[in-house]
Amino acid sequence: MANAGAGRLTTHVLDTALGKPAAGLPVTLYRIEGERRTELASAVTNADGRCDKPLLEGDAFRAGEYELVFAAGNYLRKTGLALAEPPFLDTIPIRFGMAGSGHYHVPLLLSPFGYSTYRGS
Repeated sequence: MANAGAGRLTTHVLDTALGKPAAGLPVTLYRIEGERRTELASAVTNADGRCDKPLLEGDAFRAGEYELVFAAGNYLRKTGLALAEPPFLDTIPIRFGMAGSGHYHVPLLLSPFGYSTYRGS
């Protein structure tokens, strides 16, 4: 594939219900190839709601289709907010494409009843 080593992928999570970074939220990155889903990396967000290092960079970076899976339910249960069981949001998958080199940043803005994402910088 083209663009090997030419970019990096990062993420962060902000808790919009509490107005702060979402610390301690597990994130897993998968590469999607047809029906195949291959785990590439996993991390847990730090006190700033970010992963300590890029999820993909250097020779591991490739153009293609990817999925970030955020274990939001685990995080939300620990916040002390009253949640139904099962919670409305538990596992949040975000599928996206990386077409070329550069910095791809995929943030998650999270509350117990909704979320949004965008390509950040």
